[in-house]
Amino acid sequence: MDRREFLAVSFGSFAAPVQIVRSAGSPSRFFTVERRKGRWWLITPEGKSYFSLALNHIDPTPLRNLENGDLWNRKYGNSMERWLKESVARDLRDWSFNGIGWTQEVVTRGATNQRHSRAWIFEEYQWLGLPYFHLLPFADFHQWDVETRHPNFASSEWIEWCDYVAREHCARMKDDPKLVGYFLVDCPTWIHTRPANQWKGPLFDPKKLDTDTGRKALFELATRYYRTTYEAIRRYDKNHLIFGDRYEASQPIAEEVIRAAMPFVDVFSFQHFATPDKVTANLRRWHEFTGKPVLLADHASIVKHNDGSQSHDGRGYAKMCEALREVSGCVGYHLCGAYLKNAVRRRALKTGDDKPDEDAIRAIRAANEEMQRWVDGESARPS
Repeated sequence: MDRREFLAVSFGSFAAPVQIVRSAGSPSRFFTVERRKGRWWLITPEGKSYFSLALNHIDPTPLRNLENGDLWNRKYGNSMERWLKESVARDLRDWSFNGIGWTQEVVTRGATNQRHSRAWIFEEYQWLGLPYFHLLPFADFHQWDVETRHPNFASSEWIEWCDYVAREHCARMKDDPKLVGYFLVDCPTWIHTRPANQWKGPLFDPKKLDTDTGRKALFELATRYYRTTYEAIRRYDKNHLIFGDRYEASQPIAEEVIRAAMPFVDVFSFQHFATPDKVTANLRRWHEFTGKPVLLADHASIVKHNDGSQSHDGRGYAKMCEALREVSGCVGYHLCGAYLKNAVRRRALKTGDDKPDEDAIRAIRAANEEMQRWVDGESARPS
């Protein structure tokens, strides 16, 4: 029996998942989730309530643009370690973020090629020294992916790939108390597509959901996917939370997919670029549907300028923070950055030559500080 056959046989029938939910007062070396005083929280290894205020999309390559000359070498000595310690960690703390979300940044966006920067490795998270989330590349059916075929979740080679991903990532991160947890696919196309990837269609034909047979088929397909990824993670890491796929809330989301994920996901994650009332309504819906905490994993309030560039609306960010305080199931808000502006995303908290957007940062910092005061106040409130 070769390795692929071994994996297919050994992990074809899955053990019942065990969710990482801390009972009140019990110790833990890692982040957990807990309901306290009628509200869900992430709980730090020290036992404190934690609302994740993280920045997404942190990539240094704009500093190496030719128009910047030798800025990268001159300022950071061609060192990722120096850049992360001297710039990123310092800035995030100064801006009152308490962690980082998904680090990969969009670097090309076209009809035949849409790519993100590479994922960070274990050492880079250590140099940063902040709580972090990490995306595991089990499958590529992201809504922005225009090149790869859909995976076959029943194939032995995909099961083998999942085991490799977990060995490569989770086996190294399993003992790190700074890791909050893992994401899976960014904006999966379970039943929707975008114009650039209509050639391959959604993973599952949404027309089939008009029948009981079709709904059952999607539930079984999604269950296989979530079971396989769950078991791959837990084979090498029994300690950290699973935040599942980062669903695109502006597109159709099948209840069958969410039901299938429920036994295997600790917190449900959503991308949603909309006004606070629409975002909070969506989060409440899925929190009530699943009974589990939810995370706003990607959102930004954006100002669009006449030249095609964009910037962050710090006041819009503050309004989103304020609205999320009223969603008892929400455990965090991750800002769709980026840290450094590139020609593709066209907005960031710093320009490509390392200059901060002071107006946006001032408002975002104030909102983050207000959120932390709210967390402290809620933690101190009598039961």
